[in-house]
Amino acid sequence: MADLAPKDIERAKFAFDIYDFEGKSRMDMFYLGDCLRGLNLNPTLKMIEKLGGAKKKGDKFIKLEEFYPIYSDVKKSKDTGSFEDFIECLKLYDKMENGTMMLGELEHILLSLGEKLEREEVDILIKECCDPEDDDGFIPYEPFLRRVCAGPHPEMYEDW
Repeated sequence: MADLAPKDIERAKFAFDIYDFEGKSRMDMFYLGDCLRGLNLNPTLKMIEKLGGAKKKGDKFIKLEEFYPIYSDVKKSKDTGSFEDFIECLKLYDKMENGTMMLGELEHILLSLGEKLEREEVDILIKECCDPEDDDGFIPYEPFLRRVCAGPHPEMYEDW
């Protein structure tokens, strides 16, 4: 079954069932990204679109058996950045080479580059994941990335 381990099949079914709001053994493809992220994966918006994710609710539905290969593909994908990749990117903004960067530059990156975030999302992310900025406006970026990459509830994934 899409070369998934029994534990992966169990996880995929659990996540899929959460998004089967009608109890008809199907999931609205509008929620594909949310379901995959609930499985501790980080598909890009472009990847979700390529996999058939819908822009509107009710446009397209998928059965569990069709979801397994999608889950397997995203799980194997190298198209998502790793902690080390993100560290290398933020080192470009580390002008003093001491593990810090301007908080304003981090905000600009989150608002303007790649999959852009909304201002409210950036404010929440900074409030919950950033150490306080120093008197010169710098923050250590490694602890920020560790918190972001760990996700909202890292303790949930300890056995994953």
